[in-house]
Amino acid sequence: MTSVPEIAAEILRRSGDAPRFIVAIAGPPGAGKSTLADALREALVAAGETAEVLPMDGFHMDNGILEARGLLPRKGAPETFDVRGFLDILEAVRRADEEVLVPVFDRSREIAIASARAVAPETRFVLVEGNYLLLDEAPWSKLDGRFDFSIFVGPAYDVLESRLRERWVFYGLDEQAIQWKLYGNDLPNGKRITENSRAADIRIEIF
Repeated sequence: MTSVPEIAAEILRRSGDAPRFIVAIAGPPGAGKSTLADALREALVAAGETAEVLPMDGFHMDNGILEARGLLPRKGAPETFDVRGFLDILEAVRRADEEVLVPVFDRSREIAIASARAVAPETRFVLVEGNYLLLDEAPWSKLDGRFDFSIFVGPAYDVLESRLRERWVFYGLDEQAIQWKLYGNDLPNGKRITENSRAADIRIEIF
């Protein structure tokens, strides 16, 4: 099961008549999680459903806090996110009793934009995408049991390396900065995710 129509059909089958169904899409940086989330949203909407994407990246800590804690060079690592705030939003989304405004990360400016996307109470499917949704390390392990269905996207190392290099070239980083992003942060984070994540309902090797 690797195609968007197949995965969307499985989500619909698993959801039954649930009024709110939360899907986790996890995996290393550069794996294609956001691309998959957006494609699944389109497929579910095309099937007559309501769906929205909730990106984990909106919960990056601000650069000022990261700098004060000596974590700015490691931005994107598990310890650089507001996990408690993310859990609060997930709980509100689960209740489905009111509109929930969620933050979205602007990679071009490296900042999270507050209240940038709305999840309406009538939205049936919420596609949560992010690196650490299945990470079996505290405090991320508190997410265990919070999702109705889970997908892990895990391309091979060389695919991740190539995609991440292309990402940072696109954003204008010089070679020294790209080397640090790749081998000092992104790829070590990816290894940590791959080796320490709980099993997903579906695992996709490449998307």
